[in-house]
Amino acid sequence: MKVAVIGLGMEGRSAVESLLSYGNQVYASDLKKTPEMDGANFTPNESLDIDVGCHDWDKINSSDAVVLSPSLWNTEICSHLKNHKKFLSNILTRHKSVCTIGVTGTNGKTTTCFMIKEILEKAGFKVLLGGNAGGGFEGYTKIILEASENDYDIIILEVCDMTLDFCSYAFDFDLVAVTNLGLDHMDVHQSLENYQKSLQKFLKCKTAVLNGNDKILSTMGNYPRETIFFGEEIPDLKFFGKFNLENAAAAIEVAKILKVPEKQIISTLETFDTLEGRIKVLDIKGSRIIIGKTDNVHAAAAVLQEEKFDLIIIGTPRRGEEWRYQILKEVSQANPRLVGLFPGLDNTTQRAKEVLRNEGYKGKIKILNQIDEVVELITNSCGMNSTIFVGGNGQDKIMEIQMILKQIACDN
Repeated sequence: MKVAVIGLGMEGRSAVESLLSYGNQVYASDLKKTPEMDGANFTPNESLDIDVGCHDWDKINSSDAVVLSPSLWNTEICSHLKNHKKFLSNILTRHKSVCTIGVTGTNGKTTTCFMIKEILEKAGFKVLLGGNAGGGFEGYTKIILEASENDYDIIILEVCDMTLDFCSYAFDFDLVAVTNLGLDHMDVHQSLENYQKSLQKFLKCKTAVLNGNDKILSTMGNYPRETIFFGEEIPDLKFFGKFNLENAAAAIEVAKILKVPEKQIISTLETFDTLEGRIKVLDIKGSRIIIGKTDNVHAAAAVLQEEKFDLIIIGTPRRGEEWRYQILKEVSQANPRLVGLFPGLDNTTQRAKEVLRNEGYKGKIKILNQIDEVVELITNSCGMNSTIFVGGNGQDKIMEIQMILKQIACDN
């Protein structure tokens, strides 16, 4: 099949890779003359044709199907393609006959997806899990392609808050779970109110499992066709943080709807291990280390409210992502004896230091330029019954630090 991919953002690049791996001919284009490829540099070959700086509409119109980057949804290009019903989800429709569970929200989506997957697989279901390429999956196109070639009982789809309209068109959701709603991707939403309106639109005519502990979600029960709230009864499970217990509560409600016995659900969650890069608790020389990605203010606050930290080490955001610096307000209020700052997504450590001081933090601040400096500060701070948090932005770096610390913990 000949498929055109328009837009080479993260989802577009993932779509190209998936389409090629399933044996398709691909034409890909992006209006940017130098789109950021993030290491995914495609070399044109007999199966792949690329244009940068323009779209060749003759090639697009002659294709059998089109994949449009979600960032271009609700644009004039999108309207044109909708009229011709040439989207890949219009051509390959087998995924729409499979029971589909969407998981969306600001934080906890990936963890909740894997919890649901583990519960359902142990209950005997054949499960296909994927979705949001930004969340570490292989993108939405991969789900459509895989479901078209193999049989599954259930699809679990992580839905990014920036792709709600796209996913509502491309997939038929039997059930949607929403973990929470907070400040993230404000460059897209512009405000929390706009994000709320987008979510309300997405939930319309769907069955939804909503976090009743979330101030905004608790008021949105009238928007779905049917609403089940979770969170009032938090399960007694050995996860760090109330936020992980809420993720588990969401997974429990989803599994109950699918008629999995509650005893079997709890038994599965009792052995569930949190994912790499997400919050983990380590012990090194008697010190308690909590480490994991917390790249928005609500994620950081959820961890920092759990206990008192002696040392907090934070990865800094990209330049221009001012809303992410609100994480440092939470750090200042936590008032550790020392704050370490390392370049998470950009080297904005000096800007982060300035924000910390402006928020009133009077303790010591240390700039850490390399991962080995982060690890050295942590290990030197251990052994004094200290409690240390490592989080913020820069998931890849945080995962690398986490792996190093896990090995140190094992060696001790």
